[in-house]
Amino acid sequence: MKNTRITYTNDIPDRESYHRLFETTGWNTKYGASAEELHTSIQQSWHLVSAFDADHLVGFGRTISDGIMHALIVDMIVLPEYQGRGIGGRILTDLLERCREHNIRDIQLFCARGKAGFYRRFGFVVRPDDAPGMQFDSQPA
Repeated sequence: MKNTRITYTNDIPDRESYHRLFETTGWNTKYGASAEELHTSIQQSWHLVSAFDADHLVGFGRTISDGIMHALIVDMIVLPEYQGRGIGGRILTDLLERCREHNIRDIQLFCARGKAGFYRRFGFVVRPDDAPGMQFDSQPA
């Protein structure tokens, strides 16, 4: 799986590389997850894709799934300086292909703020306000 000099694998990246990549998103301000916790979480993935420039982790995405009915795509991350090179598209395409191979009936996605346009190009739509589904807030106002 190659895209110019970027190499794609389905291997779990090492703990520190993933932690550094995850920290670039700002998400960990809320989560407060340690490198160990993040590494454990990605080990539980149903499917994942890591993108490397030489040995430097530059992109990542993963799917959590029961393998039959539901899948949730999370942790789509591409280093800011590598965005716009097709890396995120390649990762997402791989994740979606795996879901289709298993005839997953419901594919959902956690989308970072301001990135909906990217995901629309791959067939995702914003859920309407009256659609089913909610999110638990462990720290309600």
